Amino acid sequence: MNKGTQTQPTERQLTSSLGQLDATMIVIGSMIGSGIFITSAESARLIGAPGWLLLAWALAGLLTITGALCCAELAAMMPRAGGQYVFLREAYGPLFGFLFGWAIFLVVQTGTIAAVAVAFAKFTGVLVPAIATTNYLIAPIHLGRSYAISLSTEQLVAVAVILLLTWSNTRGLELGKLVQNSFTFAKTAALIGLIVLGLALGWNPTSAARSAFWWNSWANGWRPEVAQPGLAATGTFALLMLFGRAMVGPLFAQSAWNNVTFTGSEVRDPG
Repeated sequence: MNKGTQTQPTERQLTSSLGQLDATMIVIGSMIGSGIFITSAESARLIGAPGWLLLAWALAGLLTITGALCCAELAAMMPRAGGQYVFLREAYGPLFGFLFGWAIFLVVQTGTIAAVAVAFAKFTGVLVPAIATTNYLIAPIHLGRSYAISLSTEQLVAVAVILLLTWSNTRGLELGKLVQNSFTFAKTAALIGLIVLGLALGWNPTSAARSAFWWNSWANGWRPEVAQPGLAATGTFALLMLFGRAMVGPLFAQSAWNNVTFTGSEVRDPG
């Protein structure tokens, strides 16, 4: 071997094998999840009428589309793995990219994954009663007056789901893509079926949507004291306060549209 010849390390590249359908499935799959089911009830309780609830979801959707269009332009300009980390690093410098990356890792994505996993386990418990918050595998161990650690069957299912999906993504892009697309098609079809069923039953004159007193959004929506008894504020100001709080759920449920930008280097023809 010639001593003057040195082998140069080759730069490893991510495989660009995600098509337009796959990228779309990431967006749909990230947004349509447990959030739309676990947040609507609380938002409806706060706002007090179906019409205002629909308005909250519509406004959240408008804000989401605005952010998504801006993010899409940036993703087409900088199709690199990392998504918003790359955008912030290029726009404001490495420090802001560094801070955002660690915030995503330690707080934002971690908390979102945990919340969705717990919601999955909670809904599974409706079908399997053994999966419950109070069914402990490890009884609460108190570490002070107001804090304790424990392991219930519900927590175990949530942890198992996270580990299973993490494992599937570490097996390669093809398996991860298959799992993502399969689950997204299934839950999208189920949601469409639920919408069709609701519209079909809603045309019945005796249905709650057409006969219940609370369907009058303009009458009940302006009565926040009914929606939240004990609220000190009254009138328009109180309604705006409750409407703002009711927006938290829809915004949380629609907040994962930017996940596709993390796979920028793996998408074919991102522009």
